[in-house]
Amino acid sequence: MRLLNILVICALLLAASAVYKIKFDSTLQAARVAKLRDELRRERNAIAVLRAEWARLDTPERIKGLAERHLSLQPVTPTQFDRFDDLPPRPVPEAQDDPIGAMLDEAPGATGSVPASQGGR
Repeated sequence: MRLLNILVICALLLAASAVYKIKFDSTLQAARVAKLRDELRRERNAIAVLRAEWARLDTPERIKGLAERHLSLQPVTPTQFDRFDDLPPRPVPEAQDDPIGAMLDEAPGATGSVPASQGGR
C-alpha cells in the first residue's frame, strides 16, 4: 500500500511538472506573439508613413516646380512635331544568330494541325 501511495505521488509530481512546463512554454509563446504583433504594427505604420511621403513627393505640381527650378527646359512648340510620312524609313535589322527565328521565318504561313483542305465535314 505504501508503494502504491509513493508511485501515485511521483505520478502527480511528474504530471504537475509537465503542466507547469506547458504553461511556461505557452506564456513564452504568447510573449513572442505579442512582440511580433507590436513589430508588425510598427512596420505597417512605417509603411503608411512612407506611402504618404511618396504621395506627397510624387505630386505633379511639386515635380513641375522642381523641373522649372532646376532644369533649363523650353516649352514645346507646335513646330517640333512632324508627320509620320516625313520620318526616315525604319532601319533593317541585321542578321542575327537566331536559329529559332530562322525556323519561324521558313515555316509556312498557316498554323494549325489540320491542313486547310481537309478541315471539315
